[in-house]
Amino acid sequence: MSQPRLLDEVRTTARLRHLSLKTEKAYVQQIKRFILFHGKKHPREMNEHHIRDYLSHLAVERNVAASTQNVALAAILFLYRDGLKQKLDRIEEVERARLSRHLPVVLTRAEVITVLRNLNGVPYLAAALMYGSGLRLMECLRLRVKDLDFAYEQIIVRSGKGNKDRVTPMPTKLKEPLRKQLLRAKLLHQQDLQLGFGAVTLPYALARKLPAAPTDWAWQ
Repeated sequence: MSQPRLLDEVRTTARLRHLSLKTEKAYVQQIKRFILFHGKKHPREMNEHHIRDYLSHLAVERNVAASTQNVALAAILFLYRDGLKQKLDRIEEVERARLSRHLPVVLTRAEVITVLRNLNGVPYLAAALMYGSGLRLMECLRLRVKDLDFAYEQIIVRSGKGNKDRVTPMPTKLKEPLRKQLLRAKLLHQQDLQLGFGAVTLPYALARKLPAAPTDWAWQ
């Protein structure tokens, strides 16, 4: 039996640690760049000096943001400590990327209203939900039917930031647009089922525990 490829092992380990899909993708990309930088040398053949050289390269040659360099370091540490189970000494004398300080740009209420008035359909509904319920982009896009509670006027966010669940208010103004969107989505789902499609990805091992759930309406 052939050994799994390194990046496949990284993905498997990330899912065992319940990292978000976004974090998993970022780690895989950074690890791939680290390996390519050193001429495709296997990480087991490298040490702290190789890591230091790569991180310094990001800061000096690539001129990346401090946050990008921090993600690269976190990804490489994850590779060695969680993936390869290899102990690392302290990584010193790394050229640090400059930490830029910018004030966040926050739209005024009038500006938000202007933006929303120029949207319609699903884009409007998504933007209004993010503004009215405080949802992050991926939290909004990953909402499932069962997480919309019209009776209590609330939305359940599953595996949000920090892999935590939380409850957030459902704007009263969006209840009717949400109901209409669900009706349209249900019709489309029924058509998909007739064509042999309509299955969604379920978190963790729920697809094995609940074989019918991927095509169930509540999980769409």
